[in-house]
Amino acid sequence: MTNARRSRKPRVAAGAVGSKPGLRIIPLGGLGEVGKNLTAIEYGDDIIVIDCGLKFPEEEMLGIDFVIPDVRYLAENRTRIRGIFLTHGHEDHIGAIPLVLPRLDVPLYGTPLSVALVENKMLDARASYKPRYFHIQAGQTIKAGCFEVGFIRVAHSIPDSLAIYVRTPAGIVLHSGDFKLDMTPLWGEDGTDLAALAELGREGVMLLLSDSTNSERSGFTPSESSVGRSFEDIFRTHKDRRIVIAAFASNLYRASQVFAVASRFNRHVMLVGRSMISYVDLALKLGYMDIPSGLLVTPQEAERLTPNRTVVLTTGSQGEPFSGLVLMSKGEHKQIRLGERDLVVISATPIPGNEKLVSNTVNRLFVAGCDVIYEREHAVHVSGHASREEQKILLNLVKPKYFMPVHGEYRHLVRHSQLAAEMGIPSKNIFVMQNGDVLEFDQNGKGMVGAKVHSGAVLVDGMMLGEFEGSLLRERKELSESGILAVSVVLDEEYRMVDELQIDSRGSIYGFDREHMRPDVELAVERALESVRSGAVDRASLPAEIRKKIRESIGRNYRAYPGIIPLISVLGQNGRHDANATPKEAKTPRRNPRSRARSPRAADV
Repeated sequence: MTNARRSRKPRVAAGAVGSKPGLRIIPLGGLGEVGKNLTAIEYGDDIIVIDCGLKFPEEEMLGIDFVIPDVRYLAENRTRIRGIFLTHGHEDHIGAIPLVLPRLDVPLYGTPLSVALVENKMLDARASYKPRYFHIQAGQTIKAGCFEVGFIRVAHSIPDSLAIYVRTPAGIVLHSGDFKLDMTPLWGEDGTDLAALAELGREGVMLLLSDSTNSERSGFTPSESSVGRSFEDIFRTHKDRRIVIAAFASNLYRASQVFAVASRFNRHVMLVGRSMISYVDLALKLGYMDIPSGLLVTPQEAERLTPNRTVVLTTGSQGEPFSGLVLMSKGEHKQIRLGERDLVVISATPIPGNEKLVSNTVNRLFVAGCDVIYEREHAVHVSGHASREEQKILLNLVKPKYFMPVHGEYRHLVRHSQLAAEMGIPSKNIFVMQNGDVLEFDQNGKGMVGAKVHSGAVLVDGMMLGEFEGSLLRERKELSESGILAVSVVLDEEYRMVDELQIDSRGSIYGFDREHMRPDVELAVERALESVRSGAVDRASLPAEIRKKIRESIGRNYRAYPGIIPLISVLGQNGRHDANATPKEAKTPRRNPRSRARSPRAADV
């Protein structure tokens, strides 16, 4: 069993800098989780950042759009950051940039496709901010402070994917990025550059950070070109049906194969989904894709074609609520109605956490009468990540002194560390870490886990941000389970009710506004008021006391625990004032209760 080196040292302040000028590897995302990838490499007064991605919300994250890394440590050390370097253009590696880059305001380095994808995201989210973009390519090296940063081509499920190596004063650090060893890549120049990796291994790699996503899968990951052969079989077998293919919009290789097979079978392709259209347009603009003239058709043109002459390439392979395939499955899509003459192919594997969404979509498609093909039945999807035999080959080529698995849930990291131990790396030189851990190398090149820095997650709802550790999710969970009860109370100066109690509720099957429940609520409010009049509770605590008394009464009588919102007005000589506020607040105009409280801007992440 590999020794997972863990630190017992206390967490240090976010902006603290090590007392020694040695090398520090600081993962702020991507360990113990799928997504949110971000790793900082630090030496002395210089820091570089590799990737800055998002993570899709888990099932219990009600109403949350996505999650990004907490970059407080980087923000407090931003004057030392020499740049952010991108391995490739997937959301889990670039998705947080629109919310993080304006705060750090540092140069951004990426291949033309990666930078173009970031530019599109920045225009949507932060059009006023002007980033400093720099294009990089495989084989190039760049000076960044005391670091020399180089780039090696690797195969993945999106073009322009890179491994990044960093020559530091302490030795070479190699970050594999997301990779696999596709020996027959769809586009010949996009295979993993094994020669460059071997040359780096001969030079001597001190530390390897390697993609662990598929560390539980034995053998080799199949080539992307195998999916094209599966598509040909499907098109040949179902020549009398309209074919709908759902895939990741970013998988341009997959889209390219759909176009090629559709052209060979004399079909036209209709693109559905904003991101699908955007990615294909960008690929055409940058020269990554060449589509035969007349192959793509608009929805209006597709209506004039017989169904078996068309292919629909759509988003929705992950069951995203407003994606093209999900709207089709619900019968809510404006242009496409699915039925018995349609075949749907889901050309993707569910991201962990999305399994139920995908399953629900498949069930609705069957209810609509469609035939559905998905991975478990046919080879309509291959992973973009290396399986165990490929991970062994990388370890053999690079021969690192130290090893740190990255990018995966904790079990993936452990499995990968065990594989490294089998390949001969001493257990004491293998580090299974968590976000915020710091891997430090002293002047003699000895590695150890040091004190932690601040790390975590920030929830994103639209463009509004909130702390992961806060009460937001707890409040949303309680509201979803028990609903909300609002009670309006009008009092005189002696804190006695002068008007009828107003009660309303939302999201509860109990119907708290029914007349037979009114006596219970009124009695609870009166008990709270009596506590104030007797002096047992001070007036500023009246809202909390009302919540407490109502919650006790309803819980005792109905086994229900809704959120309680007391709205209290006190009538005095100077008119009505708000008893929910502190005395100082009661003298100032209240904000419009319908307005949304200010949430941190991107610069406040």
